[in-house]
Amino acid sequence: MYSISQLARKYIRYYFTAANGKGHGVHSPFVFDFIKFIKNDRQQYESSAPIEQCRKRLLRNSQLIEVQDFGAGSTVIKTKQRRVDAIAASSLKPTKFGQLFYRIVRSYRPATIIELGTSFGISTAYMATANSKAHVYSLEGAPAIAEIAQQNFDLLGIQNIQLIQGDFAHTLPALLSSLDKVDLAYVDGNHRKIPTLDYFTQLLSKSHENSIIIFDDIHWSAEMETAWEIIKAQETVTLSIDLFFIGIVFFKKDFKVKQHFILRF
Repeated sequence: MYSISQLARKYIRYYFTAANGKGHGVHSPFVFDFIKFIKNDRQQYESSAPIEQCRKRLLRNSQLIEVQDFGAGSTVIKTKQRRVDAIAASSLKPTKFGQLFYRIVRSYRPATIIELGTSFGISTAYMATANSKAHVYSLEGAPAIAEIAQQNFDLLGIQNIQLIQGDFAHTLPALLSSLDKVDLAYVDGNHRKIPTLDYFTQLLSKSHENSIIIFDDIHWSAEMETAWEIIKAQETVTLSIDLFFIGIVFFKKDFKVKQHFILRF
């Protein structure tokens, strides 16, 4: 993991070298539309307010819970008590990313969504409410965190999320074996090179031309940057978008030349 100062320097470099994100000079109609109608959409959708109220409650929750951290494979590397508000402050994706996920789902209408790493369910809720007809499968390793996430889904009245608790080494293969396809996946579970590439390979087995895979924290460490470069170079990936804190890959076959965009967000 990079230090805060290293990450800050990387972000500053990204900010001043990334495309300004307004679409000027972008020759891909698909990416131009992504920039204009998804990335830069500033419309306030009504489902955002109750989800953000959940976030506020989590940030005020001083309850101590037992948290299991899973490493590569199926090994539990540590268990410790942590406060809910501390976990929420460090692990929840900022509002603008939750709203971005909402717009991605609202625009592309994926029917089957997998999330690796539920946390407290804020990003999950954004994706699930964007398409109430979608089946959202969210995988979380820590039982106490999964329990709070389910409480949030119940409080929000969201009915299309299936929360699956357990080690990804077991739960992901079992889930994929039961599905015909994966339309959208958000990988936010184990910020290491080998597990990330393993999840990508497994998800590819059920992906198709219109699938989308989002990876969290692609610049979090040298390992994650290496994993991102390997993923971008994969033959079936025809388009990638780097927003610094997340990376998005597409598989559309009508993109004859592989394209990679770094956009300011």
